[in-house]
This record gives sequence, C-alpha cells and structure tokens, in this order.
Amino acid sequence: MFEQEFIIKVSPKMLYNYISTPSAMAEWFAEDVNLKDGIFTFSWDGSEEQAKVISKIKGKCIRLRWLEEDDDEAYIELRVEIDELTKEVALIITDFAYEDEVEEAKMLWESQINDLHNIIGV
Repeated sequence: MFEQEFIIKVSPKMLYNYISTPSAMAEWFAEDVNLKDGIFTFSWDGSEEQAKVISKIKGKCIRLRWLEEDDDEAYIELRVEIDELTKEVALIITDFAYEDEVEEAKMLWESQINDLHNIIGV
C-alpha cells in the first residue's frame, strides 16, 4: 500500500466531481468511463478494466476495488481533504502495488494528476 498527496487548486466540490463521476473521470483518468450498478468500466487504448465501488462518502472520497484483482485487500481510494490551516485542497490517493512496481505506479498517478491539472487549468 502507498499513499500520495496532490494539491489541487479547485473547490472541494469540483474535485469530488472529478474523482467520482464517469464524465469527469473520462477527462483525466481514462479514455472512456461508464458506471452501471456500482461498477465502473474504464477504457484505455482499446482495453477495459472494471472496478466496483466498495465505499463512497459524498463530497469526500470514493474507494474502488478492481474486479480482476486477486488481492481482496487491495483497493484504490481517492479522497478530498482540506488543510485546516492553509485551506489548500488536496487529493489523497491510496493504492496498492507490488514492492517492485510502487515507483512505476506513483509515476503513473503523477502523470494522471498532471492531466487533471491541465483539465482544471491550474
């Protein structure tokens, strides 16, 4: 398990929309995103992966579990937090990867968050 924090200069409500709705996620997370019966279908370069919503706190976070993942403990959590002192809005990402793949996974998240910054315009 690893965690990354990214400061996103946008309102918490808008950031939550970007991490929880198919249309907004399709702008930065995957080429195409659909949601049906609590299952997200993500498409990249002609391949698809599905993830089940295992918990969701409106306006705060969403936790997904890849359906093809062997590890029942692994999940992806996207959480919006506001720093009490600075009032900065942060996206906290919790993800799982094998020890030798953590750096690659972090770089992938950094790339995707860069795409999110570009979409938001910050």
